[in-house]
Amino acid sequence: MAILRSKQIKAMPEKEMEKKIQELRMEMMKEVKPGQGASIKTKEIKRTIARLLTAKRNFANNAQIKSNK
Repeated sequence: MAILRSKQIKAMPEKEMEKKIQELRMEMMKEVKPGQGASIKTKEIKRTIARLLTAKRNFANNAQIKSNK
């Protein structure tokens, strides 16, 4: 799976973010092997998941702020 950049993530709807997070977690589970250190691909997957989770949280916070106004 291609690594997603911040610009691409910001353009995604929230449902698509959730779908990508699930796909990346499944890919990471397949990639990780017991007894081995984290590979470069695993590290990139973790970073992409973190970017998606952060963007999702920011999306939710912005929606909450707009609803309070």
